[in-house]
Amino acid sequence: MHDPDPERTPGLEPGGGVPPGETPPGEDSTGGTGPRDDMSRGWGKGPVIVIGVLVLFFAVTVIIWAAIV
Repeated sequence: MHDPDPERTPGLEPGGGVPPGETPPGEDSTGGTGPRDDMSRGWGKGPVIVIGVLVLFFAVTVIIWAAIV
């Protein structure tokens, strides 16, 4: 949905203004919400690799700590 077309909306003055006593037309309240059309973009390889290394480091640290204690 898009905002109302001022050329076809009754009760609007030229230029889209609203005369006194008129209720302005409602706007589209859900514009821009929902999933994106372009879902091909995701996380880059860099952040995924860094997170993987951190998780691996944490797992190895916990395993070594558990073996010592």
